[in-house]
Amino acid sequence: MISLPHADPGTPDLTSPTAYLTWVGKGQWRTLVVAIAFGIVWLVSQALFPAAMGKAIDEGIIGGDPGALLRWCLILVGLVVLSAASGAMRHKYAVMNWMQGAFRSAQLIGHKAADTGEALTRTVPTGDVVATVSSDAMRIGGLYDVSARFAGAVVSYVVVALILLGASTPLGLVVLIGVPVLVACLTFIVRPLQSRQLAQREESGTLIGLGADTVAGLRVLRGIGGEHSFLTRYAVQSQSVRQVGNRVAGYQAALDAAQVLLPGIFVLVVVWLGARFAIEGEITAGQLVAFYGYTAFLVIPLRTATEMVDRATRAHIGAGKLTRVLRVRPDQDETEHPQPLPAEAAALHDPDSGVTVEPGRFTVVVCARPEESAALADRLGRFGAGETDVRLDGTRLADASLAEVRRRIVVSESDPRLFTGTLREELDPWGQHDDAAILDALAVASGDDVLEALPGGLDNEVEERGRAFSGGQRQRLALTRALLTGAETLVLVEPTSAVDAHTESRIAGRLTAARAGRTTVVMSASPLLLDRADSVVFLRDGRVAATGTHAELMAGTPDYRRTVVRGEED
Repeated sequence: MISLPHADPGTPDLTSPTAYLTWVGKGQWRTLVVAIAFGIVWLVSQALFPAAMGKAIDEGIIGGDPGALLRWCLILVGLVVLSAASGAMRHKYAVMNWMQGAFRSAQLIGHKAADTGEALTRTVPTGDVVATVSSDAMRIGGLYDVSARFAGAVVSYVVVALILLGASTPLGLVVLIGVPVLVACLTFIVRPLQSRQLAQREESGTLIGLGADTVAGLRVLRGIGGEHSFLTRYAVQSQSVRQVGNRVAGYQAALDAAQVLLPGIFVLVVVWLGARFAIEGEITAGQLVAFYGYTAFLVIPLRTATEMVDRATRAHIGAGKLTRVLRVRPDQDETEHPQPLPAEAAALHDPDSGVTVEPGRFTVVVCARPEESAALADRLGRFGAGETDVRLDGTRLADASLAEVRRRIVVSESDPRLFTGTLREELDPWGQHDDAAILDALAVASGDDVLEALPGGLDNEVEERGRAFSGGQRQRLALTRALLTGAETLVLVEPTSAVDAHTESRIAGRLTAARAGRTTVVMSASPLLLDRADSVVFLRDGRVAATGTHAELMAGTPDYRRTVVRGEED
């Protein structure tokens, strides 16, 4: 039994969509081989039905041999049983192959989204990322679903052609030449269908992205009365998807019709030739009955071949979209030869701004432009695009192991993200702390009231994105999660911007006490936090303009005073 999802989906070949599809196939070659084997047995046994019937007629009925008739009837029954059993196993492994291909592709997208973070959505629209999982991964899996039937169709087609060649050379040549010609004719439909399916995929991705963005900002939209505008945009994009879908439908209908028309014409030709040869005495009555059976059977390989072309087209388009997502590089890559960071806590220096964070101190960074202090936080934690030159006691963070940097320096962003699961899992994802430690961290973040409002306590389910919580509650839960990491250096970006003054005052006092002796950097202009700081750094145009205590800077730096007072008034 195959366990899904895969423990390790592997490292894909992203050189081309075909290379990716080949790589996926290699990853499940064992089940593909088993499915193909059963697929061949399944269709070849069906291909032999007419031969057994023809022999029963010629030798048993016309030849008047009851023993031969019984023997060929038993052979026919055996072929039926073999076809039924192999068909059931083929279907089982075909579904298994479909699920493996789809799950592997979806897992790769999930891992890529986790590894690249914001770099992914900066490069690829959100709708395209969602569509790769909801649509493209399924289409890729569908290619491996049909592969077993296609292999059986090819082998059974060859078997039938050889039988017909043995009975009648002209009929055998018609089958050998006619089937590839009919399949080749489908390219005149498949090529324009492929381009229109690609256009439909693009429009659908845009629609999904628009819907995701609208839902994410629904609360804000309602607040400013913008729901109607976004509904209009969504309706316009929906119509665009519908129009592209209509253009796809025409060629899809033509392909579906061709799957009936072309095999039908082929069957008529074979039946006409077989009847003519039987009248002329070139083939026996049993062979003529067999030919009729072959003409009915040949519809299956032909339709399977056209289905394979359709599935391969869809899978190729899906693989192209998926490889585009998987090619996105994270903002920060792991260095090939990492250097160790200092074993003890040390000063953290950012040459771009001139900021030096002394170890074991509570430092607050103030800036009139929040985006500049947020950029500083990203550099201190080795986040964001580009290579950072931040150093920890002389060692560049860019030269150290990314895993070690993430372990020792934790950055808690200003826009906290909550996921679905229990509150305990949300606050302590790795299960490293007992309830007492979690409750202590909650108390530091002044989140007691959040817990009390939940009937299930720490076992209460958190809705997607934490929709049931207010902005201030989400912020305090994110602060709790950051505190539980116990990081050597903790960087907080506006951790109290969404709470009231009384709550902020409690957090400021408890936070400084809880982090005593460890390095803490807070990006904020809040006087309540500034008053508790060991050191305050004031940035002007992204560079250090002044340092000191809050009282010193209020008295001696007018720009600092204006920035802080404005923040207090807001």
